[in-house]
Order: sequence, then C-alpha cells, then structure tokens
Amino acid sequence: MTSCGRSTERRSGRCSPRAESTGRVKSCGGCLGSRPVRAAQVLAAVGTPHRFRTKRQLWPYCGLAVVTRSSADYDFVQGKVQKRARPAATRGLNRDYNHQLKRVFKSAAEAARRREPFKTYYEGLIAKGMRPELARLTLARKLAAITLAVWKRGAEFEAEQVLKQAG
Repeated sequence: MTSCGRSTERRSGRCSPRAESTGRVKSCGGCLGSRPVRAAQVLAAVGTPHRFRTKRQLWPYCGLAVVTRSSADYDFVQGKVQKRARPAATRGLNRDYNHQLKRVFKSAAEAARRREPFKTYYEGLIAKGMRPELARLTLARKLAAITLAVWKRGAEFEAEQVLKQAG
C-alpha cells in the first residue's frame, strides 16, 4: 500500500493473486488486451453479466451509448397536427454512467487499435470514412460487447471470431 491508500499492484499492471485465481479474470482479460487489471475492474464494477440481457443495455451503463433528444416533433399546419420532417438530433454520449468502466473500455480500445485482430477492424472503419474518435468509440463498444458475451458463456476469447464478424 502507498501512503494515499492505493495498492502498488495497480501500477505494476497485475492483479492480486486472489483476483487472478478466478477463471473469469482470465477469460475476460483476453479481449481487453490481456490486462488482468482491466478485467478485474470490469468484474468488480459489473458484478454479474446477467444484469444485462444484451450489449445495448451494457453500453449506457459504461457511458458508450449515443443519446438522441427531440422536442417539438409536431406542428400545427392549417389547423391540423403534422409531424415535422426533421430527424431527432444526436446529443453525444449519455452522462450518467460508471466512470471506471468507461475508462477501462476506452483505454482498452486505445491499446487494441494497435494490435491484431482489432487493428484490422479499426483500420477498416477508418477506410470507410469514419472519423477516428467515432472509430475508437465503435471499437470500445465492440470490446464491451465481446467482454459481455465471453463472460456470459464462460468461454475463452477467440480472435478468429472478431475477424469473421468484422468482414
């Protein structure tokens, strides 16, 4: 422990032996860049993967969901109510989320975009004309979805599946 109460294990990039002894840290760590600390943080913050039926329920919890808001969707035209043709405006990412999870998935996405199999996926998004910051968000969402699926199944992470789905 340091003087401020934090353990030195966080800086070394390793988890405690107790956290590593569970198979869940090992299976989730593969898709998060083989970092057991990241996997342990996800496991501690989420608790159980069965809280989320789908990845679309996990994304808002992690702060990776896009928020759209609209008001004044209808107008009075010649005394009749008519829907406006203007689409709902995108307002960015949701504001109420677990800050630790967002930090974990965004840092994992930043590291994963430099290594296979996610490097190919990221470069494909950029080649399609997606802005780099949106491509990183998409990659973070993909990592969150893969982590949830691997954790629910209790299986190991398979990189071949990522390449198959990305194509």
